[in-house]
Amino acid sequence: MALMPKRVKHRKIHRGCRKGNAMTGNRVSFGEYGLKSMGRAWIKADQIEACRISVNRHMKRRGKVWIRIFPDKSVTKKPLEVRMGKGKGAPEFWVAVVKPGSMLFEVAGVTEQVARESLRLAAAKLPIPTVFVSR
Repeated sequence: MALMPKRVKHRKIHRGCRKGNAMTGNRVSFGEYGLKSMGRAWIKADQIEACRISVNRHMKRRGKVWIRIFPDKSVTKKPLEVRMGKGKGAPEFWVAVVKPGSMLFEVAGVTEQVARESLRLAAAKLPIPTVFVSR
C-alpha cells in the first residue's frame, strides 16, 4: 500500500522549486523524539513506507509513530526509447518535497535509546542526511 493522494485536481505537476529551508513542520510537535532532515530531496512514497516499517519493527509496535511528510507531488516519466515531443509523460510515482529542517518522523511512548535506534534505522533508508532531535 503506497502513500499517495486519494484524488487530485491535476495529475501532472511542474517540477517546482526546492530552494530555502523548511519554515513550517520543522519542530517536534506530536511525539517526544523526531528525525529532522538536514538536506533537500524528493522522497518517494516507497522510501517513506520502508522507513515506517523499519521503525515499527524495531519498536515492536510499542509507542506511537507519526509520519510528518506526505507524497503529494506526482513525477512523470516518458517510456523508454520514445522520441522527444508528443506531450508530457504519464505519472510514474509520488514524492514528498523535503527541505532542510523538515521533521520527517516522530515517535513517543518509548525510551530515548529505542527511539534513537529505530530512527537511525529509518535514516539509513533515506537519501538525505538527518539528525535525531528531542522535544
